[in-house]
Amino acid sequence: MDAFQHVNNTVYLRWFESARIACFERTGFDAHMRAHRVGPILAETSCRFRRPLAYPDRVIAGTRIADLGDDRFTMEYAVWSHALGEVAATGTGLVVCYDYAAARRCPLPDAIRAALAALRA
Repeated sequence: MDAFQHVNNTVYLRWFESARIACFERTGFDAHMRAHRVGPILAETSCRFRRPLAYPDRVIAGTRIADLGDDRFTMEYAVWSHALGEVAATGTGLVVCYDYAAARRCPLPDAIRAALAALRA
């Protein structure tokens, strides 16, 4: 909590990150990164705070693939509050496929692209 007795704005970005990492684990992007040094890098993120959250509360953070390109994709996030019974925040993240050895962006591997496409709503 912050000085105003609600959840600090940076916590929402951590929740987005947790949802993003869970997506990478589900699609195998994290394993691909460890094996090939080609993986995701966050290029841009945003958060819209719809309702303040206060302690105690339980939240669920989720994500979906909103747009899928050759070397990037956009994720949309939502944080659901059990106490409020509604979405407390929404956001987006632009993720680029990155070759860490060459230090540049690269095309999404076919298997990862297919796994992300399967999650696209």
